[in-house]
Amino acid sequence: ITWVNGHWEDCQKMAGSGFITGVLVPEGSVKVNGELKSYKVEADSGNGIARNFCPICGTRISVELEGGVGVGVSYTTLDDSSWLEPAIEFYTSKAQPWINLCSNTEKLTDMT
Repeated sequence: ITWVNGHWEDCQKMAGSGFITGVLVPEGSVKVNGELKSYKVEADSGNGIARNFCPICGTRISVELEGGVGVGVSYTTLDDSSWLEPAIEFYTSKAQPWINLCSNTEKLTDMT
């Protein structure tokens, strides 16, 4: 389990903020109660990104990257997220100038 902050423009739009926070977990380790809807966008790599959300309230639930390992889960959907600590920040080259990056995270200028 890895907590990440993403600064890609698409992440900013989706979050309605300067960055998005998610938790990377192994595929198959997430249990969702209820139906999800999704839409796809294209990553810089050309791979598809499926963004899954609740069709009733619109809450972001998870992200699946084609060709990726694991699933990105919105930390706000976890029953208890108080124990999480960010480990990686990606697309730091796209970070808003008013964002102070976490001092103890690995910084990636793009996705890799």
